[in-house]
Amino acid sequence: MKDKRFTITGTDITEVKRQNTNSGLTYNQVKQLLAEKYMKENENK
Repeated sequence: MKDKRFTITGTDITEVKRQNTNSGLTYNQVKQLLAEKYMKENENK
């Protein structure tokens, strides 16, 4: 088992990172996808 790392307030850093990897797209990834979709749709007009 890996050593657990905690913040001063007691948050398990390893667990937060694990959950983040399973949480889906980030805000910036969503913005990028929407921008690409918008640009592609406007090319066809």
